[in-house]
Amino acid sequence: MFYTCGPNEAMVVSGFGRSPPLMIAGGRVFVLPCIQKIQRIALNTLTLNVKSDKVYTRHGVPISVTGIAQVKIQGQNKEMLATACQMFMGKSEAEISTIALETLEGHQRAIIAHLTVEEIYQDRKKFSEQVFKVASSDLVNMGIGVVSYTLKDVHDDQDYLHSLGKARTAQVQKDARIGEAQYKRDSVMREAHAMQEKVSAQYKNEIEMAKAQRDYELKKAAYDVEVNTKKAESEMAYQLQVAKTKQRIEEETMQIQVVERTQQITLQEQEITRKEKELEAKVKKPAEAEKYRLERLAEANRLQLIMEAEAEAESIKGRAEAEQMTKKAEAFQQYKDGAMRPSVSPCRRLRITMVSSGNGEVGAAKLTGEVLDIMTRLPLAVEKLTGVRIS
Repeated sequence: MFYTCGPNEAMVVSGFGRSPPLMIAGGRVFVLPCIQKIQRIALNTLTLNVKSDKVYTRHGVPISVTGIAQVKIQGQNKEMLATACQMFMGKSEAEISTIALETLEGHQRAIIAHLTVEEIYQDRKKFSEQVFKVASSDLVNMGIGVVSYTLKDVHDDQDYLHSLGKARTAQVQKDARIGEAQYKRDSVMREAHAMQEKVSAQYKNEIEMAKAQRDYELKKAAYDVEVNTKKAESEMAYQLQVAKTKQRIEEETMQIQVVERTQQITLQEQEITRKEKELEAKVKKPAEAEKYRLERLAEANRLQLIMEAEAEAESIKGRAEAEQMTKKAEAFQQYKDGAMRPSVSPCRRLRITMVSSGNGEVGAAKLTGEVLDIMTRLPLAVEKLTGVRIS
């Protein structure tokens, strides 16, 4: 069977299959009849009138204090709801309110006993915060949360607060008179100070204006200098750019001229090469051919002359050999005669004739080995026998 509950109450299902019990705050649950049990607990906010009569303060003055507190069981906190169910399940809201009220009233009395009347009366907010803090830490262990606490009334039966009020009133009136006098004095002082500040402000304003005017003039002069400088730099930069552009144009023109001149030189070199080839084809090659023909002809003539000279040399050689053989025979004959007759005419000399080869070189006649040998030994033999030196 399904059971439902609103947001201001909670259901607790226990029994078969529910260990620990199931707690639901605002919702529905299925309950097995006869073997499961469902219970409900209210989650409404409870308003408590916490009244403490004739409680002695720290200085022994009895006063009565009344406070208003708002408390409720916290259904959204599972732990606090479980605690509240253990403590208050089956109890009515009145019984729950009584338990919470007694707890709050006890804490309220304890706090009053530690404070003076002046502290409670003059600083109600501090008193309320202390009661709220102490009561909340105690009630939370019951699963109850303190929503708010406010000090409603403080009074006594001995007119202590009334006397305190009179003294306070007199003090307030005195303070008011002193305050009025001080206000008048301060007003005059403020007026004089205001006049002084006005004059000072006027002078300061004039000084600031003069300073602003001076700063303006200085900044304007600096701005003019900067503008003129930038203008001059711009003009110089323009002229420099013009000069650079002109120089670049001239350089490009020169480069073009160099390229043109290079091309002209290349064309001239090609023309010279062409003319040289043409000259070589028309003049040089025929001249070289003619030169080669003349050189061959001269070489043939030279060879012919050499052959003729060699033939002449052979002829001269033959004649020289014959002459030498004749002289050899004569010398041998003289050698034999000298051996038989030592008195040979002195200073007789034997000369050897040198023959030209016909090509500008001079050489001895080609004699045979036998003639040379005889001619080498003959002068020594003649000189040894006759004492006559033959050269």
